Amino acid sequence: MSLPKRFNRYSMLGFLFSLCLTLVLVSGLPAGSQFITPERFAQDREATQVSVEPTSSSKFLTQNVRKTVLENGLTVFTKEVNTAPVVTVQVWYRVGSRNETPGISGIAHQLEHLMFKGTAERPIQFGRFFSALGSDSNAFTSYDQTAYFGTVKQDQLKALLVLEADRMKNSIIDDKELATEKRVVISELQGYENNPGYRLGRAVMKAAFPNSPYGLPVGGTKADVERFTVEQVRDYYQRYYRPDNATLIIVGNFQTEPTLAMVRETFGKIPPENTPLPPEPAAQPIEATPATAGSSNAPIILRQPGSAALLHQVYPLPDARHPDVPALQVMDYILTGGRSSRLYQALVETGLASGASGYAANLIGGGWYEFSVTASPGKDLKQIDRVLQKTLTDLREQGITPEELERAKTQFRASVLLRNRDIVSQAFQLGDDYTTTGDYRFTDRLLNAITNVTTADVQRVAQTYLAPARGTVGFFEPTQIQENGGASGSFSQTSENFSPGEPVDPAEVAKYLPPPLPATPQAEPPLPEKLTLANGLQVLLLRDRSTPTVTLSGFITAGSAYDQPQTAGLAGLTAANLMNGTQTKDALELAKTLENKGASLSFSAGREGVGISGSALASDLPTLTQVLAEVLKTASFPADELELSRQQALTALKLELDNPARLARRVFQQTVYPESHPFHVFPTEESLNRITRDQVVQFYQQHYHPSNTVLTLLGDFDPVQVRNLLNQELGTWQDDTQPPPLVFPPVPLPETTVRVNPALPGKTQSVTFLGYNGISRTDPRYYAAAVLNQILGGDTLSSRLGTEIRDRLGLTYGIYSYFQAGVNQGPFLVTMQTSPEDTERAITSTLSLLEQIRKQGVTDNEVTAAKRSLTNSYPVELADPDNLASTILMNAVYGLSINELRQYTNRLSAVTPAQVKQAITELLHPNHMVIVTAGPPMTTSGK
Repeated sequence: MSLPKRFNRYSMLGFLFSLCLTLVLVSGLPAGSQFITPERFAQDREATQVSVEPTSSSKFLTQNVRKTVLENGLTVFTKEVNTAPVVTVQVWYRVGSRNETPGISGIAHQLEHLMFKGTAERPIQFGRFFSALGSDSNAFTSYDQTAYFGTVKQDQLKALLVLEADRMKNSIIDDKELATEKRVVISELQGYENNPGYRLGRAVMKAAFPNSPYGLPVGGTKADVERFTVEQVRDYYQRYYRPDNATLIIVGNFQTEPTLAMVRETFGKIPPENTPLPPEPAAQPIEATPATAGSSNAPIILRQPGSAALLHQVYPLPDARHPDVPALQVMDYILTGGRSSRLYQALVETGLASGASGYAANLIGGGWYEFSVTASPGKDLKQIDRVLQKTLTDLREQGITPEELERAKTQFRASVLLRNRDIVSQAFQLGDDYTTTGDYRFTDRLLNAITNVTTADVQRVAQTYLAPARGTVGFFEPTQIQENGGASGSFSQTSENFSPGEPVDPAEVAKYLPPPLPATPQAEPPLPEKLTLANGLQVLLLRDRSTPTVTLSGFITAGSAYDQPQTAGLAGLTAANLMNGTQTKDALELAKTLENKGASLSFSAGREGVGISGSALASDLPTLTQVLAEVLKTASFPADELELSRQQALTALKLELDNPARLARRVFQQTVYPESHPFHVFPTEESLNRITRDQVVQFYQQHYHPSNTVLTLLGDFDPVQVRNLLNQELGTWQDDTQPPPLVFPPVPLPETTVRVNPALPGKTQSVTFLGYNGISRTDPRYYAAAVLNQILGGDTLSSRLGTEIRDRLGLTYGIYSYFQAGVNQGPFLVTMQTSPEDTERAITSTLSLLEQIRKQGVTDNEVTAAKRSLTNSYPVELADPDNLASTILMNAVYGLSINELRQYTNRLSAVTPAQVKQAITELLHPNHMVIVTAGPPMTTSGK
């Protein structure tokens, strides 16, 4: 799944298991690899033990929040936020893996999957309903809660309420659906098992909490999932899915009284339960120390195939309501809050580690502090552990400085504001606070409590909770490091023939949905103001005063397409070193300049350009702009920092070559695009080691210019003052040098299907990419291709591919298709994750379905439904400030009109069935595919 960005750093807790695989296939990271605080609820707990009363200045999260409790026990929170014509609906159940025992671990997560399979009144996959509404919908299971959430245009609010109320009590849980969804869940679990960090973390948690459900994996184990019976899952559903164990949250553009009337009409009709809720599981005593763990004992060691050495360490913490929580959050930022943090300076800046992170988790029945470190090549984990322990010893014995204390407090306060800019995040914050602590005002109170934390408080909690004997440490020592993809030869596709099922008629879906509410007249979305500085730098400004924050996005035409094979990785190293020093500030000074304000700024090299991402409180926009300008104009590329970046890049390369999704994408790209094409080049160990500082400086001087740069600034600012600020800071950036133009040779389709299968030892799931070169964003067929893709694989629960490969056959956790249309032609591709025994069948079924569409086309109803889904979802996407800033930016990069922000949905709506048919003919080629599968050796399922 995909959680709202920046969600609850102070309470990131356990693996979230859900129904979305986007992160797996696009980034190669496990879906749901973020963490959040589980629930905290007791009927008599309205006030938290963090008892500082929120002041008026800190009530921004709970202003306009109204709490209502229905007669059946359902708690409802409503919050009107009328900045965009959208509304989010979330239902949080107070049940998760904390309510499980060995033998039934993962049953809450299995139930979450089945909640999408339909109800007695609506026997259709719920993902199709959400797609028809244009809803951004998903779900997650965590340690202490399970939540379902969707965001729609305001006229579809009633439909979401109807659907969520229906599946609260009427979900279909039968043998057939359970059998199919078990396969999907096992595919998901095995996908996590591909990650050595997941395996190590699971082993450490099991040792740290041997007698607590927190020691169990949230998603369960394959053995437990295979044993689930319909009776067990149904009993779990009946016991926990009930109004008095749920919280409904509605945030967005609506009127409270009519909305509460709809809530009573839908959820209010569910009868109250006559039986009491199951008893709460026993809490984990915070004084408990693992019997067989601790830094004085031997670490847990996993020696398995992998690419990088890892350290994982856990210390027990108190529950979310404990009065030490504010000091623990401050301590967390001091240890891990950015480049100036102690952990980064001790481990990453010294070259011992390529990455180090940590977080404080505070749950219902206890919690933990967790450290995760990725060793640099050749560095010893025992040495890293000694340095980590020295860092903690210094914290316990010497305490912290006033400067560190104030920076940590500022970072925490800013992070709360910045992560709650959109309505989905605001609803998540309410749900998380209330189900975790019983107080929806918890974060407002915590902000005030943070203000009163002292240096002595931080030292005390470090002494109390980070004592050496309390720690459980684990090492992952790779037994085999992948140096390359090891691709096999090419051969023709299999001759097996699988028959796809019939597509679902959109009219069948529509008859189960209520009619839309009367639409409230809405002004067209405001258009950005375009400002072109005298040096050619373009800036698009859009004022948004809904929160006191600013979002900065940028694009510089200096991406990896400019890399040459001998120095591949040069664009990435250049971007990675921009924040490592300027002519007047070193890396730490730059970091402190931003982190003292709670602001952030980063650069990352993509294929076509370097992305700029920044955010700050509105009052700190001058600081953010000044640092951006200084870096762009006077980056100094210190030799020692460049070597650290090189080592980090080498570690990242090893991780990439050991990650099935990343490896498959690399091999796919290099198979589709010839060696002469800019999209063919990828870094290697040799090319990264060959890059010199002079080459980095030369690349910077050749490619970083104002005329190659586009910026978007969105947020609470005065336009006149911002124009003056930009001219002052960036208008003096002068450089007319232009890089040589790139040559993009034609990319023909493969003459026949090409198969490449790079094998990776120690993996449990395969990732497959199928496709070929596609179209650019300015291709006149783009809008028809977008409609076609929505039908084909735009959603893993409602598309033709999702319906067939995931839902009917149960062969994958997720399958998607994309037209990755950029400035230049990018690939069309289909991606999926499968068990090795199912891979061949899934590929053949996918090709069969594509051939079916090519021969038979799609129906007019499917085209209409796809257009409606896309046009309904567009305002939902733009309601997120980060998405809006990115959309404005990329429209400019692609050379589209500023009016595209308003015209996009009209152009989609104008697509005709004939145009989609033409797109199928011209853009869908199932017999001319590049197919790359990375993972364990493939086997045949025999099914």
